[in-house]
Amino acid sequence: MTSAIPPVDSGFGPLIGLRMTGRDMNSSECELEVTPALLNPHGTVHGGAVYSMADQGMGAALYPHLVDGELCATIEITIAYFVAVRSGRLVCRSRVINKAKRVATLESEIRQGDTLVAKALGTFAIFAGSIAERR
Repeated sequence: MTSAIPPVDSGFGPLIGLRMTGRDMNSSECELEVTPALLNPHGTVHGGAVYSMADQGMGAALYPHLVDGELCATIEITIAYFVAVRSGRLVCRSRVINKAKRVATLESEIRQGDTLVAKALGTFAIFAGSIAERR
């Protein structure tokens, strides 16, 4: 039986305008409209906003693999930024590369149209617990 998937319209994501637009057994997709609040002092999207897309997307892609009584948490994410973005919409597609008993590896690509903005590789811990216990 699959673990309850946390609602995607609560928590941190909505604070930056992140919206989940798709999810299946191995992948997820989310998007973010660039707003002035997401820009750094140089007028480009802050790296933390792009990183957050990858982190949220990876978690969403992994949740369908968890069974009742399991949660996941980010161990680490390495991200490479390729293009500075000033406006428009970003789309993040994440997928599970490997899921073992206690650790999973995932990847995310963040794009603006056909342009690759950033690519991330992440490792997540899988552990016993419930969402209610963690609140």
